[in-house]
Amino acid sequence: MKAIAIDDEPIALDVVRNHSAKVPFLNLAETFTDAFEALDYLHKQPVDLIFLDIKMPDISGIEFLNSLSKKPLVIFTTAYSDHAVTSFELDAVDYLLKPFSLPRFLKGCNKAHELFKSRNSTEAPGYIFVKTGFEQLRILFNDILFIEASGNYVSFVLEGKRILSRATFSETLEYLPADRFVRVHRSFMVNITKVEKIERHQITIKENKIPVSEAFSSNMSSVFWNKRR
Repeated sequence: MKAIAIDDEPIALDVVRNHSAKVPFLNLAETFTDAFEALDYLHKQPVDLIFLDIKMPDISGIEFLNSLSKKPLVIFTTAYSDHAVTSFELDAVDYLLKPFSLPRFLKGCNKAHELFKSRNSTEAPGYIFVKTGFEQLRILFNDILFIEASGNYVSFVLEGKRILSRATFSETLEYLPADRFVRVHRSFMVNITKVEKIERHQITIKENKIPVSEAFSSNMSSVFWNKRR
């Protein structure tokens, strides 16, 4: 992964530079104490990951990230914990509180590497990373029974377990294989390999009764018909 680091403190950049040198899959291409120099660099050189300080003069790390039209993976590095919630709402990979150790730095890099590989794989990875609390959690497609939406949240329902994530259906659909997951209701999406019974207005999966609305019944019919052919 090609990375850059942005921090107004040179000593903090030295720490990132030294830690990065020990991570075999990480190429720290440049470091910047000036966020606007980094912005100019990003316009010319795309990167996969940014180590980004939050408290900087002129522009904060959060403002810097929001200014980017195409956002790389981001790991925030900061001495303050008061922006943790905001950073994860921006889909940050991790939030490293200074001073952070090499093992803690490596943990964040590993998370970024997993996301990087899943986004750039030419083959379907067989799993999805979902944001839950302050973590990105990997869920295997095969473990998902169905997905239920409620406002800006979705619940991934597994056997004996629910995982709540801040996301919308439209965002979630981007990362799910269309030949395996089908929307059957405004608030429900099902894993078609888990369906046990199909009725006119509902589907049964592991004793769960999922409603089927008229608006999405054609989705279900099309997918299940193609699977039988």
